[in-house]
Amino acid sequence: MKRISIYILLMTAALFSSCKKTLDVNDNPNLPTDVQESLLLAPAELNIADFVYAGNASIIVQYFMQSTAANQPNPGFWNYNIFNRDLDGDWFNIYVSVLKNLKLLNDKAEASTNHNYAGIAKILTAYTLGTATDIWGEVPYSQAFKGADNYKPAYDKQEDIYKSLQSLLDQAISDIGKNAAIKPAGEDYFYKGDMNKWKKLAYTLKARYHMHLTKAPGYNAQAQADLALAALAQGMEANDDDLKFQYSGAAGAESILYTVFNPVSTNLLNQTYVEGFKTRNDPRLTKLVKPAQSTGLYTGRRVGTAPGTLSEYSYPTDFYAGIGAAAYLVNYTEALFLKAEATLIKSGASLAQPVYQEGIRQHMLKVGVSNPEITTYLSLRGTLSTGNALQRIMEEKSVGSFFNLENYNDWRRTGYPSITAVDGALSAIPRRLLYPETEMRTNPQPQQSAKITDRLWWDAQ
Repeated sequence: MKRISIYILLMTAALFSSCKKTLDVNDNPNLPTDVQESLLLAPAELNIADFVYAGNASIIVQYFMQSTAANQPNPGFWNYNIFNRDLDGDWFNIYVSVLKNLKLLNDKAEASTNHNYAGIAKILTAYTLGTATDIWGEVPYSQAFKGADNYKPAYDKQEDIYKSLQSLLDQAISDIGKNAAIKPAGEDYFYKGDMNKWKKLAYTLKARYHMHLTKAPGYNAQAQADLALAALAQGMEANDDDLKFQYSGAAGAESILYTVFNPVSTNLLNQTYVEGFKTRNDPRLTKLVKPAQSTGLYTGRRVGTAPGTLSEYSYPTDFYAGIGAAAYLVNYTEALFLKAEATLIKSGASLAQPVYQEGIRQHMLKVGVSNPEITTYLSLRGTLSTGNALQRIMEEKSVGSFFNLENYNDWRRTGYPSITAVDGALSAIPRRLLYPETEMRTNPQPQQSAKITDRLWWDAQ
């Protein structure tokens, strides 16, 4: 299943459709122009889990947020030593491996009135395009995917991209609402064709993107909170609604975070992440962090110090990084913390408190914390107030969204979780990633001069 190439699937389809008695010499039987929606959906979902949720760009962002570290000396990504060429693969994977094939899926589904496939394609396009704009800012979309008609598409303004995200999700909800008879089955790795879950995901993503704009120029935090709360009323309702990719753990189908934290990579947990559990007296420490093999202690690595042996440091437990673990792309706990933040903006800390506590409770239940431990922890965290509410909500949201780009987005929006630049940092903590070198060579645009410390449009001062 893992890392299946769409091109292999296309060639397979060709083998079963090349039985014409007369061969048209202008047709290449190995490059069919038509393919079933199911053959497009499966590899698109796999590529999203592998390359969008947990691709190279995502790993770099985890270094910024000090959830992970590499057992290597400076310089490196971990102390903000980044070059344009480092992002070449991410751009290719997002635009070629994912977005292009999602467009093919959507066009095919719309032409054949397979509305459920069209709705899924639009939701996954919004998720992937949202990831692209949140790491690069202005990116091509409205002029993209035109092939020979436009090899050098101009970049859309980020505000326009955000409008496109909401439009895609609204169209997807409309598609699903048509109640088409044909639904995906096993080729839908995420929800197995449960269109009600897809619809709840669409509304949750709408809320996510509304909240991203709480301090964007020309936007009002209270208005965005209203929009988010309205969307969340129809969004995820339980942990079972999580958008997750379940890996089997078989050879070639290992979970993506299992490969990210493979000893060869030297990736392990950062000191900031591990010590946070201790500071909060958080019972999730033992559920999410492995003790160091050689010491039995919970020890994260401090970037900028001399590398030790891998056995001296902690790794994620099997919940997130086991060989057959799931990749959690969008969580119900995120929906709850979005609601808590929006409620804080609209109605204050006291009304946000029970929603915030439910976010903690649901994540703790998911990772196996007992009810008595949950009760004790909630008591230790105390009552939200005007002075601490946003910080507490974002701290807990980050714990519930391990290895997720949303933690970086939230830090840029709110300043929480509170972090400082690592030892030996080459700049302030980056606020974006660089445009890839291949794109700069083949499609030069003025935006490509951006530096890692430049702010995106929605990341206003």
